[in-house]
Amino acid sequence: MHDAAEPDDLGFRIRSRKNGDLEILHRGRVASTLRGGDAEAFRAEIDALDPAEAQQWMARVTGNYKRGNERLASQHPRNRR
Repeated sequence: MHDAAEPDDLGFRIRSRKNGDLEILHRGRVASTLRGGDAEAFRAEIDALDPAEAQQWMARVTGNYKRGNERLASQHPRNRR
C-alpha cells in the first residue's frame, strides 16, 4: 500500500490470519474482522482496487468514514467549547 505520508492513505491495512480470517487494521488497531465467505469476497474486491480506492473501501467496511454531518455535529451544544 502507500506510505502514511501520502494524502490518500487513511491508515488502513489488512492482516490475514492462519484460519482464513481477515483483520482490517486502522492505525495499527483491529477495526474489523471478516470471516468465511465475507473474508473471501472482501479479498477479491480489495485486490481489484487501486490503493486509494482500497483505503476508501476499508473505511466503508469498518464504518470509519465521514457521513456528511460533521459540520452540524460541531454546532451541537455538547460539542461547543
